[in-house]
Amino acid sequence: MTKEILERVDALEARINDAWRVLSIDARQAEISALEAEMSAPDFWNDQERAKRESQKLSELKKEVEAWVSLKKDVEDFLELVKIVEGEKDEAEAGRQLEALLKRYLDLEFSMLFSGKYDASNAVISIHAGAGGTDAQDWAEMLLRMFIRYAEKKGWKTRLVDESRGGEAGIKSATFFVEGRYAYGHLKGEAGVHRLVRQSPFNADALRQTSFALVEVVPEIDDTVEIEIKPEDLRIDTFMSGGKGGQSVNTTYSAVRIVHIPTKITVSCQNERSQTQNKETAMKILKGKLVALKEEELRKEKEKLRGEFHSAEWGNQIRSYVLHPYKMVKDHRTEVETSDTEAVLDGDLDAFIEGYLRMEAEKTDVKAELNRD
Repeated sequence: MTKEILERVDALEARINDAWRVLSIDARQAEISALEAEMSAPDFWNDQERAKRESQKLSELKKEVEAWVSLKKDVEDFLELVKIVEGEKDEAEAGRQLEALLKRYLDLEFSMLFSGKYDASNAVISIHAGAGGTDAQDWAEMLLRMFIRYAEKKGWKTRLVDESRGGEAGIKSATFFVEGRYAYGHLKGEAGVHRLVRQSPFNADALRQTSFALVEVVPEIDDTVEIEIKPEDLRIDTFMSGGKGGQSVNTTYSAVRIVHIPTKITVSCQNERSQTQNKETAMKILKGKLVALKEEELRKEKEKLRGEFHSAEWGNQIRSYVLHPYKMVKDHRTEVETSDTEAVLDGDLDAFIEGYLRMEAEKTDVKAELNRD
């Protein structure tokens, strides 16, 4: 066997071992055992919602871990095999097998980018139309559809919990859950201002119009995570759920609005079946926003130490979608761009999301793990 192939196999094995450590595969195997023991308890299914959530988590954990275990074993077996291979024909076949193993590793390597504390969580996305009236509200609804299509392509579920319709078209705001493992890890980079340039369909002269919408992305916080929220820090209001055009969809005050007084964070929920459910969902979103706020404060402290600066909220324009006079979607942070605007607006966001995650990885120790040979 040629020295080159042996060196490449050794390098691949080293990268897999690094990934094994970075992703804490041993700890995940222990978590699988703990979940299986928990599920065997007689009272496990008493709480149907929790049981369903834990079962889904176990299934996804097993899938992730088994992929790495299988790859690690196959590479170890292959390394033993190549040491006894002789002849050009055998070497050519060994080269093909090595390429197949490397491809499997590269497919799994992407998961190393999800190193954040809450990356594996579900995501809660809020979209707010900016100044610009009907055009901006229509743009906000286009973004809502884009993210829902992206989630559908990933096999994730979405659940709309709050929506304020625009007068003529579109939405003033909307909040929805994206339920899937690593949904937050994928979507967290979508937070910021999204800019649209197009010929306005709401203007008789079809003038070029620039519209803005703000996207907020926070993790759904598990009930096991302790977050101190003092009752006296909350103002809770109830109101009638509103339908399209502003009409009431029921005659009870089931919708809930919660204001966290110290931070002025406001959360609304109106699409659940009862006031109690709306309140529970609103509190869950509030917890996510408080966690995101704390994470943002820590990030800003690090940026100060690095001498970086990022303007907040409406000043943080992350991506432009130009439909006229030419077609182009460009991310201003990563420089990733494409002229296939229709595909992007139909949820084809993989290139933008991967570009952002790899850019962020450059700022962390993950970079060293990914680039080791």
